[in-house]
Amino acid sequence: MTMLDDRQTAAPWPTAYPQGYAVVDVETTGLRRDDRIVSAAVYRLDALGDVEDHWYTLVNPERDPGPVWIHGLTSEALEGAPLFPEVAAELSERLDGRVLVAHNAAFDWSMLAREYARAAVTAPVRQRLCTIALSKELRLPLPNHKLESLAAHFGVVQQRAHHALDDARVLAEAFRPSLHAAAESGLRLPLLECLPLTEWTDSPVVPRAGYRPSYGGGTWRASRKRPACPYPNPGRYHPDRPLMQGMRVAFSGDTSVDRELLEDRAVEAGLHVATSVSRLTSLLVTNDPDAATSKTVKAKSFGTPVLDESAFTHLLRDVAPAEGVRLPAPSPSSE
Repeated sequence: MTMLDDRQTAAPWPTAYPQGYAVVDVETTGLRRDDRIVSAAVYRLDALGDVEDHWYTLVNPERDPGPVWIHGLTSEALEGAPLFPEVAAELSERLDGRVLVAHNAAFDWSMLAREYARAAVTAPVRQRLCTIALSKELRLPLPNHKLESLAAHFGVVQQRAHHALDDARVLAEAFRPSLHAAAESGLRLPLLECLPLTEWTDSPVVPRAGYRPSYGGGTWRASRKRPACPYPNPGRYHPDRPLMQGMRVAFSGDTSVDRELLEDRAVEAGLHVATSVSRLTSLLVTNDPDAATSKTVKAKSFGTPVLDESAFTHLLRDVAPAEGVRLPAPSPSSE
């Protein structure tokens, strides 16, 4: 009898669960769209979360390594490392056919997607799973959403924090009990689709205020460019009233639903997604209104209404049409 059969005797394993996972961690030169990967690690897990093998590589970012005090990788250490295109094939082999698992998976996926696009290669990743989102679904009693807190909860000992291989090991060891807890409770895993970026282009960029050109003069173009909101801004959101098409909505901080997906839903409802807070902003969506981020500080100074994610997603179900516009009847499959 196999381990899977034995497991199913005790409690049926959800048939909809993936057949394999790739637990990933990358260290980078920074957090911006033009930053590069300096190291990457992958732990391959089977359907039950058991480790099959692991892999690690340094990556020459072809630029300053960034926060050496965090990842410990100097220019000298990275000088002879392979370029990303030189490790892309081996990395792809380890990701192919598996769900990418990471702590704050949106970040790790975005960095990988950009490196793949820069190398003119399509990443073989179709879905990702964020262990922060999973821990929220499981309602784990964590003081915060740091990897060290998740590790401590499951008794996993960190040896070299911010070293890609050790961080991936720690996450793999913490993911297995999380996966089993989810299976035992019949929880639907918070899987999200991974959409590849379009190719990297070295076309010249016209500088503008507040803009830092990408390394090498290139720019990123989103695979799905959002059209401008066709409705006029009706002003600020008022409590106990519905949202209205054309309202300018800004987001700040972590969200349980992937940020891009949440923004897509807002756009589909006829709202304008703003990248910053101004006097014209209709409302700010944040799960941590007391955080001293630039958006929350500006919202307080402008008196901008603030909603948490749960209240906002509830209001998204019934957005009022802009003046003179009738909303089409919702399709039976709409959420």
